[in-house]
Amino acid sequence: MKFLLDENVEAAVLRGLLRLYPGLDAVRAVDVGLAGEPDGKVLAWAAREGRVVVSRDRATMGLGAARRIEAGERMSGLLLIRRGVGTGEILRALALILECAEEGELEGVIEYIPF
Repeated sequence: MKFLLDENVEAAVLRGLLRLYPGLDAVRAVDVGLAGEPDGKVLAWAAREGRVVVSRDRATMGLGAARRIEAGERMSGLLLIRRGVGTGEILRALALILECAEEGELEGVIEYIPF
């Protein structure tokens, strides 16, 4: 599974993921030239790259993902972080997903973490 962490997700989440899973393919939007880009562009890039998006933007990112799904466009998955959730809880939820989810299982799915 590959992740794209939206620009509103702390760098500490990426560092924690890579510490837990050294070979994990995870990047932040700011590191791949997507800083400040509209949600639609971020979601389209993630879909092309086969990356599940992790975001704190529960309002517009969720809407953009739902529109992609309704339009029949590829959407590799969206994990929306609940309000007030800290880095440790985010890492535990992502670790659970990495340990339990099959490749492609989050395709077309919008889920809130922690569960």
